[in-house]
Amino acid sequence: MKYLVLALAGSTVLASPVFAQATQPAPAAAATAAAVPAAAPAVTVGASVSDTTGAPVGTIESVSGGNAVLSTGAAKAAIPVTSFAKGPNGLVVGITKADLEAKVAQATKPTEITVGMAISGPTGAPVGKVDAVAGDMITVATANTKAQLPKTAFAQGPNGLVIGMTAEQLDAAAKAAAPKTGGTGK
Repeated sequence: MKYLVLALAGSTVLASPVFAQATQPAPAAAATAAAVPAAAPAVTVGASVSDTTGAPVGTIESVSGGNAVLSTGAAKAAIPVTSFAKGPNGLVVGITKADLEAKVAQATKPTEITVGMAISGPTGAPVGKVDAVAGDMITVATANTKAQLPKTAFAQGPNGLVIGMTAEQLDAAAKAAAPKTGGTGK
C-alpha cells in the first residue's frame, strides 16, 4: 500500500497526492451545461470507482475537506470530489488504475536521501533530521532519540522527507524497540 501513513516495522510508504481532472466541454455542450447544471455525483465511502472505459479503479475510502481518498488496493490518492462523474455503474474518474498507482509511486519516491535532510510527520510538523544513511537504512535523529527506518518509510514531501509518524510516536517506537539493559541479578 502506498500512502502517507506507515508502520515502523515492515512498512511501505503511502502517499496522497492530489490529482485533478480537467475537461473542456464542446461549445454546444458548454451552452447546455450552462443552462442545466449537472447534478454532482454522490461521492461516498465505499463507492466503487471506474475509469472512463468502465475498468475498475478502486473504492472511496474516505471523504473529507472536498477530497475523497481513492484506494486501488495498492495505492491511495486524495482526489477532489469535483473530479468524479456519475457513470452507468457508479463513480467515474479520468485516470486508469495503473496510471493512478504509477503517479502515487512517483510522487512518493524520494529522489535521494542525504545526511541533514529535514523530516516531517504526516501533518507537516518537524520530526527530525537524517543522521546517517547506510544501505537501505536511514538513521533519524529527533530531539530525544535516534531511530533507524528503512528507506521505504520515507516519501518526498514539499519541505523535504515525510514519514507517517510524529516525533513523539517515533520516540515511543524507538524506546519500545530498544534492547533492555541489565540482568536478572541471579
